[in-house]
Amino acid sequence: MRQHYDAFVKRDAEILVVGPDSQIAFKLYWAKEQMPFPGLSDSKHVVADRYGQEVKLLKLGRMPALLIVDKKGRVRFSHYAENMRDYPELEEMYEVLDTLGKENKRKGRQAA
Repeated sequence: MRQHYDAFVKRDAEILVVGPDSQIAFKLYWAKEQMPFPGLSDSKHVVADRYGQEVKLLKLGRMPALLIVDKKGRVRFSHYAENMRDYPELEEMYEVLDTLGKENKRKGRQAA
């Protein structure tokens, strides 16, 4: 997603990576890899549990989960991976974000 970060920003979206590593590990990795978006240490799995991220011990622990959450905190898209390489297509995520953008523009015009 790092390679396509600008396409998300253009759609008024922010990427937030939540992971089980410690704050120190996140900080070191983010600095080393020069990640353009924020990362959140969730070593106690509070966020992962809240959003239903699955644990599959036979498949290396927590499975990737990708969610699009709107500005009101509602989950508008979710993809829970079956394995460590299972991610949705970028176009599918862009479509959801473009739809949200259109909804926000309509609401903005109605409020004016």
